[in-house]
Amino acid sequence: MKKRIGGILAACLIMSTSAAFGAVKEGSFTVTPLIGGYVFDGGETLDSTFLLGLRAGYNVTKHIGIEALYDYATETDAKSGPTKDITMQRFGGQALYHFFPDNALVPYLAAGFSGVKLDGNGVNNDTHGAFDYGVGAKYFVTDDIALRGDLRHIIYRYDSGTYNDMEYTLGAYFQFGGTKPAMKPVASTPEPAAEPAPAAKPAPVEEAVAEPVKAAAEPVAVLAAPVDSDLDSVVDTMDKCPGTPAGVTVDAQGCPVDSDNDGVADYLDKCPATPAGAAVNADGCPLDSDNDGVPDYLDKCPTTTAGTAVDAKGCALEAAVRFCDKPAVIAIAFDTNKADIKANYYEELDKLGNFLKEFPNSKGTIEGHTDAAGSKQLNLKLSQARAESVRNYIIKKFGIEGSRISAKGYGSAKPVASNKTAAGKAKNRRTEAVFTCQ
Repeated sequence: MKKRIGGILAACLIMSTSAAFGAVKEGSFTVTPLIGGYVFDGGETLDSTFLLGLRAGYNVTKHIGIEALYDYATETDAKSGPTKDITMQRFGGQALYHFFPDNALVPYLAAGFSGVKLDGNGVNNDTHGAFDYGVGAKYFVTDDIALRGDLRHIIYRYDSGTYNDMEYTLGAYFQFGGTKPAMKPVASTPEPAAEPAPAAKPAPVEEAVAEPVKAAAEPVAVLAAPVDSDLDSVVDTMDKCPGTPAGVTVDAQGCPVDSDNDGVADYLDKCPATPAGAAVNADGCPLDSDNDGVPDYLDKCPTTTAGTAVDAKGCALEAAVRFCDKPAVIAIAFDTNKADIKANYYEELDKLGNFLKEFPNSKGTIEGHTDAAGSKQLNLKLSQARAESVRNYIIKKFGIEGSRISAKGYGSAKPVASNKTAAGKAKNRRTEAVFTCQ
């Protein structure tokens, strides 16, 4: 009977590991509506925008699939210049190669060719050929429905330049028809044949002689050896943690040692020297609620914005406080009708340059402003030249990528004080840095 039960359990285990749940089906048709975002190459000077798309395909085999695609990126504007209200359409085809197609989670590679068309003011409306490649994954929630995420690198030529755009999407994947992988047959374990009963011995012909009855022996008490089920040298009757893994150091009560008393046993503790009283996570490491690299028990500013550079106390650095996510006046002055930067202002500009080095993902604009004296056309040209002087200084001295900084002159269009007084005019003659921190 025990062997029969063992065979049944083995069969169930084999069936559970070989069963196909939510697999890619050979010969199935597929449809995927999706949403996401489209990031233009920095050279195109277009803002990132929202994207809608559709994929329709066919799985030639469970490993190889083909799809037709259509994407529509909603209206976006140029970061500078007259170009605005731009939309993008992409249409073409791609091939997919599925890894582990019989699993619930199916990663894959994709590559294809499409046409890219930009519509709007100030752009070439022709269709341009584009090559794309990328990765993705499908996670099946039922046999025929999966969540799908994709990331694509799109390369195409526009006018005389080559551009590298990025597209990320999330969608719902539906497959229809196709052949689901069959389960492997399970061989049952046969029950052993019963052994034949021994033949009865014939009774002797002669009359048996009665043997004298012997007195029953006195029972002997046998003491059972102490049991230690988890082999930690603490017997079960004394062990308060009877399921300790093999090889783990335990205390006198059979429980894993916790040297720093943080509630996480040493064999699981990735931070075994945590100070007493510090809150820890499942790995025994101090919590860092705002993810700034400074644990909560040392953090004097526990709600620092994500990505902000901090000091040893977890508080934002001076550069971040000054420049992140708000206009910051750069304290420099120019000679009348000049855009040259004097050497005594280099230290002020170096503060902005060091900030951009500390925040390598930050992007923004240098803005130039004037007072209302003089013609609007002259002030606009002068403010643009001064903004570009600051931009060029930062790029050249600190090696900052040019696509991270733009320059924009506003002339006298954005005063911060009255232009009727000398003090007000002085405030209006300014250069500002407007950067986001990521």
